[in-house]
Amino acid sequence: MAPERWEPAAFKARVDQVLCHFVAQEAERFAAVDPVLGPVADELEAAVADGKRLRAAFCYWGWRAVGQPDSDALVRAAASMELVHAAAVVHDDLIDDSPLRHGRPTAHRALRATVPEHPRVVAAARSLAMLVGDLLMALAGQLFATSGLPAAYLARARPLWSALARELIAGECLEILLTGTAPDTSASLKVIRYKTAKYTVEQPLLIGGTLAGASGRLREGYSAYGLPLGEAFQLRDDLLGLFGDPDRTGKADVDDVRGHRPTALLAETWRVSGEDERERLRALLGRSDLDRDGLDAVRRVMRGLGSPDRVESMITARVEEALDALHELDVPAPAADALTALAHAATIRPS
Repeated sequence: MAPERWEPAAFKARVDQVLCHFVAQEAERFAAVDPVLGPVADELEAAVADGKRLRAAFCYWGWRAVGQPDSDALVRAAASMELVHAAAVVHDDLIDDSPLRHGRPTAHRALRATVPEHPRVVAAARSLAMLVGDLLMALAGQLFATSGLPAAYLARARPLWSALARELIAGECLEILLTGTAPDTSASLKVIRYKTAKYTVEQPLLIGGTLAGASGRLREGYSAYGLPLGEAFQLRDDLLGLFGDPDRTGKADVDDVRGHRPTALLAETWRVSGEDERERLRALLGRSDLDRDGLDAVRRVMRGLGSPDRVESMITARVEEALDALHELDVPAPAADALTALAHAATIRPS
């Protein structure tokens, strides 16, 4: 049982234990079908080996803020949010053809070594990774349903999973459809909201709260807190993706530029740029052969136009909006303290 004071490291350890045990069991069952499936099973386990466990934490405190007590069953239910995230990451890396995640080859890159005799090695590895992501999403629902919480509690929260999946996939689709198009800040923020913000903060909070029987007013407050905070989280991710240290982020810093992805950072740069800057950007964005000099040129344009500072201001404004909404909620002090700490942990981070 957890103390009233929020201890992030202790909570993360509990979630890690749940995830590692559950996924290891499922990976063993999967590999038992045939020994050739072993490397695919390994990617299931690799997908949950790292993470800050923020989504589990928001689900947990969505429950605790209603006044419900800590329990191991609650932690299992909250941990299912991390399997949703693991599935989304595998699919996102596949869509973006990202080479690294947490400093290791992404699933679709790692799995190339398992199909050396296949006539289409790259396509086969990508197909295997897609199926790994699909299985992780199925396992998320399984862990949630078998968490040990009362069936009536699970039943009232289960419909929220449909919204979570629909909105997450809508966000991914929007990003694909907008990639390579003229950058637009409002469009980029919509991608952020649906692809990341909602399933990172708002929906875990709402699922935890609905499990606990939260009132309609409290659930509205969760959304008022969760949406701007989730957007701030992804805006920080965009900044780290281009200006962060790859040794700390564990991801390639050239991906967004090579992919010409519809980030708010790029959209803000485009919005205030003149024709000279736009011409330079047109020559660099979306180039698969972009080198370090090209990446540095994009960074210089962005810094020269003050784009990182404007995105920082967008992050600050959204965190303040989230905390103002939190202060309006009538929740126990430990929950308010934890949600305040989580707001800062989600948006002030090096990776």
